[in-house]
Amino acid sequence: MRQKAGMTPDILCIGSILWDIIGRAPTSMRVGSDVPGRITRLPGGVAMNIAMTLRRFGMTPALLTAIGRDAEGDELIAACDRMGLVTAHVYRSDDLPTDRYMAVEGANGLIAAIADAHSLEAAGDKILRPLADARLGSADAPWAGPIALDGNLTEALLADIAASPLFAAADLRVAPASPGKAERLLPLLGHSAATLYVNLEEANILSKVQSGTAPDAARALLDRGAAAVLVTDGGRAAAEGRRGAGVIEGAPPPVLVTRVTGAGDTFMAAHIVAEARGFPREAALAEALRAAAAYVSGEIGS
Repeated sequence: MRQKAGMTPDILCIGSILWDIIGRAPTSMRVGSDVPGRITRLPGGVAMNIAMTLRRFGMTPALLTAIGRDAEGDELIAACDRMGLVTAHVYRSDDLPTDRYMAVEGANGLIAAIADAHSLEAAGDKILRPLADARLGSADAPWAGPIALDGNLTEALLADIAASPLFAAADLRVAPASPGKAERLLPLLGHSAATLYVNLEEANILSKVQSGTAPDAARALLDRGAAAVLVTDGGRAAAEGRRGAGVIEGAPPPVLVTRVTGAGDTFMAAHIVAEARGFPREAALAEALRAAAAYVSGEIGS
């Protein structure tokens, strides 16, 4: 679907929009493995994966990110436009290259990955200008809808967002880019309007507690001041917790795993859509788990 002029977004996706370069092999791998497989290049990044899933479920996401004015950037913008994502507010840099992510996956899961999101980090708060200059909001009339925010932003910028009047009316949905960047979300941990989407490892980093299950990790995050959390743990039980309402859990459907990169982002987007449609807690969690399972099994296209 090609982007139409004047499309009005109903959700903002702020963070990493880049090219995913993924090598997948059908066999188990270890350090030093050299095996045949397939290498693909697709639009990716946490914010991009979330936006694509939101669009598949009927929402209209606008992207706030940094993309270079290079050939790879032009191709990426064109790909986003074809999918019906709103790119009018993307910061295009003349001197920063388009970011990239490279991962290797085997039958035993993710082997290694490198995220080159330096341009997004260097652009800093330039990507947020549409929220201040009245295109999407202002300090006096801030954006009042949902925002999906990813942890590829710098810790300093995430801290600014946590205190900014530009985000005072928003429903913040937040995900770390990786366990290595989970601590960047600490400024948002106690934000009253933030829902955190993390896996078990990331939850333990944020809570400073070594929980063994997703429900325990959700409780630990609530004890640390989180308003709402969702914790996943691969094929094991996932949990959703809310301040004052306790923790619920759900079991992912058993599936054959054919890919893992982007599964957490799909889970988050599906949960956002389910809640926007008015699903109760248990049904929203179950819907997100079904969508993630369909994704990792290959039933949903990239």
